[in-house]
Amino acid sequence: MSEISKIGVVGAGQMGNGIAQVAAVAGYDVIMSDINEAALEKGLSTIQRSLNKLVEKERISADLRDAALSRIATSTSLEDAAQVDLVVEAVVENLGVKEKVFKTLDAAAPEHAILASNTSSISITKIGAFTTRPEKVIGMHFMNPVPIMKLVEIIRGLATSDETYAAVNAASEKMGKTTVLAQDYPGFIVNRILMPMINEAVYALMEGVGSVEDIDAAMKLGTNQPMGPLTLADFIGLDTCLAIMDVLHDGLGDTKYRACPLLRKYVDAGWMGRKAGRGFYNYEK
Repeated sequence: MSEISKIGVVGAGQMGNGIAQVAAVAGYDVIMSDINEAALEKGLSTIQRSLNKLVEKERISADLRDAALSRIATSTSLEDAAQVDLVVEAVVENLGVKEKVFKTLDAAAPEHAILASNTSSISITKIGAFTTRPEKVIGMHFMNPVPIMKLVEIIRGLATSDETYAAVNAASEKMGKTTVLAQDYPGFIVNRILMPMINEAVYALMEGVGSVEDIDAAMKLGTNQPMGPLTLADFIGLDTCLAIMDVLHDGLGDTKYRACPLLRKYVDAGWMGRKAGRGFYNYEK
């Protein structure tokens, strides 16, 4: 296939705008799309603030910031985002939504284009089957926050070709990322290990083994993690944690992946974590 020079990003939220930023800084032309102009404006302002911080910290030059911003175009049309060499979907972690997005992208994208998903747990094989080009469908799981975290977890579906993997691996490295290759099993590598740990921390809370603060302090200081599991859950979003646990449970059929009832109760209450102002911690104070 031809070399990747233009990248589409579907979704201007926390993950999408981060992916657009690192792609533009790496020299790619980017089309970032979302369902309305307000979401795009919010995404662009987030990118601008992030780049300004990098300039202040002397991580990048002001010229590089300005050049990166000039490379990002926006659109409310998926068809525009598909007119690229590689498109990365970064929408909500919901199979039905992803099916609609990938069917639209498949119909609109040029024949050579690679369709990637930033999914953190959903089957790439299943997503590929929504398209007429499963050999060009791949998982490209960035970590949050995208401009800071070094990892991209690349996931090959059953039909993903060697050429597609090589092109996406090269693009990830050009963005300054370190890649790992995961096979297409529920949760891949990172969330297969991380989410049961977070879920177990919620069980420990529910069963009164420790308070929120003590559980987090124990794991931070006892295992040298940068943040405790309950703080991390709030940062990720409790709805996202629950969705991934359900994918693990459904896909692997093992009771050890059963989501903690307290986690489900918090999501039912709308206590989704930092983004909602309330999770295991109260951010409204």
